[in-house]
Amino acid sequence: MTDAGDHLEIEQKFDVDDGFRRPDFAAIPGINAADPVIYRLSATYYDTTDTRLASARITLRRRTGGTDAGWHLKLPAGQGARHELHEPLSDEIPGRFASQVAEVVGDAALAPIATLDTQRTVVTLSVPAPAADTVVAEVADDVVTAHRLSGPRAGLMLWWREVEVEVPRPAPEIQAATARLLYAAGARPAAKGSKLAKVLDS
Repeated sequence: MTDAGDHLEIEQKFDVDDGFRRPDFAAIPGINAADPVIYRLSATYYDTTDTRLASARITLRRRTGGTDAGWHLKLPAGQGARHELHEPLSDEIPGRFASQVAEVVGDAALAPIATLDTQRTVVTLSVPAPAADTVVAEVADDVVTAHRLSGPRAGLMLWWREVEVEVPRPAPEIQAATARLLYAAGARPAAKGSKLAKVLDS
């Protein structure tokens, strides 16, 4: 979502083919779908050489572009949700984040393990309210180019396309209706829970 502060991330992920055509989300009763907005994001992911963070389902990245440029730390928070913490852009890993993952990292060093460049097309879904529309979901159509920087497959380059549906709070009916439209257009449940997992498992 566009809020750059700490928040609970609730999202569904879908795998799609290169020729996938986004459905008209305004077909959902009571939903307004904004015009698509394109962002270009560049992220560097950090972990230990033996990927201790990834093994604990923790993601640490530095990202530029979009509405939430900065450092992001994602911590598991149950099925389909993660706590996402945010700090402003800087050259070093924020001290708050280093402290949060210190127990998992132990005596190992954190270093860049992958870069991901994403062209993101966002469609914001909202419902009419008395004063202004209330955002209920964001659909992100991502075209991703990834490079592994470490490990036995360092230098590997990957390309794929995926769709994420993120909601600011649980909205089962809207989430289900959005998923039905995506499935009808050819989307599939994502094989991996995150972009980094896709890179590390390839």
